[in-house]
Amino acid sequence: MAATERPPKSRPSARHVVWHWATPQARTILNTGDLGAILRFHRTVHGLNQTELGNLLGYDKTYISALELRKKTLGDVGSLRRVAEQLCLPPHVLGVTDPGDTDHRAMVQFGQSTVRLAEIARQSGHASEAVAELWPLVARLEARLDDGHTEREVLRLLAHARVGLGVALGNVLPEERLGTAAHWTAKSLNIAAHFNDRAFSSYALRMHGNELRKANIRGAAVDRLSHAAALAPDCEARAAVLPLYARAAGELGNAQLFDSVMKEADDLMGSAGHTSLFNPYALHEIRLRGLVSTGRPDVAVRLVDHGPDVTTTVAPQWRVIELITVAHVRLLADDPGGATESLCTAMTEAVVQRLPHQLQRIVRTAGDRLPDVRGQAVQALDLMRQEMAA
Repeated sequence: MAATERPPKSRPSARHVVWHWATPQARTILNTGDLGAILRFHRTVHGLNQTELGNLLGYDKTYISALELRKKTLGDVGSLRRVAEQLCLPPHVLGVTDPGDTDHRAMVQFGQSTVRLAEIARQSGHASEAVAELWPLVARLEARLDDGHTEREVLRLLAHARVGLGVALGNVLPEERLGTAAHWTAKSLNIAAHFNDRAFSSYALRMHGNELRKANIRGAAVDRLSHAAALAPDCEARAAVLPLYARAAGELGNAQLFDSVMKEADDLMGSAGHTSLFNPYALHEIRLRGLVSTGRPDVAVRLVDHGPDVTTTVAPQWRVIELITVAHVRLLADDPGGATESLCTAMTEAVVQRLPHQLQRIVRTAGDRLPDVRGQAVQALDLMRQEMAA
């Protein structure tokens, strides 16, 4: 190559274009279908002049200028499809439809239903099925992202799917692998922050904070959940954060923060709607565990028999969680018989729902005082690990 020659400017990489079609400004421009405005926006984002954009699209500077000023138009489908490909846009934005683009739009619509159904499955005690549904969806969406296609609807769907996958994995993985669940929920945070949507960001931070807590990264968990509470746009969104925030504060051993968050949750119980997490039954379990974690087991012992009845609002896995916590408190009250009854019921349900993390809690709770229960839980956990490995 001669010294005066310059190498051709490379096409903007997928890493570079990862956000630019997902911004609110881009969405407004894309909705117009105005090719000139789209070209100008692309040049601005990537710092290209008209000559450089022309090299990318296969036109000279004069033609690019004419397109941007709407003095000329691209009328043939082949040219429009080529421009869409080079700019990492779905062809329908420029008025071109093809089977691939139709498949993409169907994938987005199907993906939204998949995320909703996976959440229902997880809350119904079928987290393994949720993982099976979400994994291929996330893979497809990430492949599109790697190709540089970053439409707003794709990024938002991907963020929700990553959160759903991480939370479902947090149900079915044993404790030593719970960092994987936190990894997937973390991958949604940059997308959520980019959209500048308080409700969406609060949701993503809430789910990620809880997975960090389960992975024993407690300080970061409290930080994320505090941020989620601060961003919550209304009392319903804040009510969704508070139970997880209280649990993380308790496990961190921060009695003052735990009491403060629990009081706010109690105050909201009459005004915010009950959900699978925000309900008297779940809060009772959180209170018992938090009192023990913050050095007040005597108070937990006094409260253990005064919990509310289970309702249909409560997710099945919460029954398992509550039984193990109650067993722990009963052992602190020197009631091994009551603890054994609670743990055996919890173990049966944990096996049915495939909850290895809860089996590990049973092993720890039983300890040396209930060796038979501990042995049964270890056997059930080993079998579940073998099945997971296979």
